[in-house]
Amino acid sequence: MAGYRELLVWQRAMELVPAAYAVARRLPAEERYALADQLRRAAISVPANVAEGQARQHRREFIQALMIARGSLAEVDTLLLISVRLGYASAERIRLAQALILSIRQMLERLIGYLRSKPPLRPSSSERKTDNG
Repeated sequence: MAGYRELLVWQRAMELVPAAYAVARRLPAEERYALADQLRRAAISVPANVAEGQARQHRREFIQALMIARGSLAEVDTLLLISVRLGYASAERIRLAQALILSIRQMLERLIGYLRSKPPLRPSSSERKTDNG
């Protein structure tokens, strides 16, 4: 499999980070260590988990990391919607991030589905258990 930097889902998730940071920068000072910090952390978590999962040796670990990325993506979405509901951001201001979230969510779902549909890997000869022991 290609490195994580070649995965389109990772590339899109990297685009989400500055979009989320742009919203976080415009939040009021009293939200700097609450909503803004949580938004930044969740946004960073999406590409970080895709990268970490792809670097793991087992498909099951990759799928788990992609599921964590999906959860972080839902968190970013929710935090953006909260910022709108609290009057800190407009729907127009979060439009780019929302479009990226939709795209990333679809890519994560497809990648998870693809990885789950692949037949299990056969253990190498050194990993196979023998009848003798």
